[in-house]
Amino acid sequence: MGKELNPATEGDSHMMTEDEFRRIFDTIPDEFDRFRPRYSDELFSFLTETVNIGPESTVLEIGPGTGQATEPVLKTGCQYHAIELGENLYRKMMDKYGALPNFNIVNDDFITHDFGDMKFDMIYSAATIQWIPQDIAFSKTYELLRPGGTLAMMLTVSEYRSENEPLFEEIQALYDKYYKPEIPYTHGKFGYTSAPEYGFLDVEKYEFKGKRVFTADEYVGFSGTHCDHIVIPEPIRSEFFEKMREAVLKAGDRIVFNDTYVLYLAKKP
Repeated sequence: MGKELNPATEGDSHMMTEDEFRRIFDTIPDEFDRFRPRYSDELFSFLTETVNIGPESTVLEIGPGTGQATEPVLKTGCQYHAIELGENLYRKMMDKYGALPNFNIVNDDFITHDFGDMKFDMIYSAATIQWIPQDIAFSKTYELLRPGGTLAMMLTVSEYRSENEPLFEEIQALYDKYYKPEIPYTHGKFGYTSAPEYGFLDVEKYEFKGKRVFTADEYVGFSGTHCDHIVIPEPIRSEFFEKMREAVLKAGDRIVFNDTYVLYLAKKP
């Protein structure tokens, strides 16, 4: 079961370990559910058609959170399985989808979980697999896939500079002043294209476009779901977020994110 965490204070944030960092989202299940980005319908249509997911398929989602990338796959009628590290996130998933006959989820760590004899036609991750050491992520998914099965890895890349340069510069100045994490964020270094080193065929990359528009309050709420923002110690965190809110209010209570949804596909021979 996941280790529960209390919000970090100025006195203890420096003691956060990488494993606890991986679990920090479980402290904000409601905010996570409301503000974390969803993925485009176009991406899921492409994915389910390309991989040919349907009622005869068995699928595993790694770390679904509160279901940001779950429902479109569930709707194919596949036998959906998920493994979620966070206890509170797991409960959210059960509340949403637990009554569906093709929905299955366990509250455990993918790294150590014993899947027994289970095999899957597709294993997928939406901004989750990078939290797993690369050698474990690729070797274990390879072992769990049936021959010809697919590993699908999604992430969102966002930018807001092109929509409002002055607002971008003002927010960056706030980051320069307030954002001084004691724990470096290194999880973006996951090698998505390294799957062939572990037996997969060549990795294919696809991109889909989207847009999100936030009010000042929504932007602050979204910012508060970033793992490296959650652990900013008080009172710095509250002052930082209030200054961000004021900046967006001054810009017309509107900030626009241009999103690129990146999809990597790797097939097991």
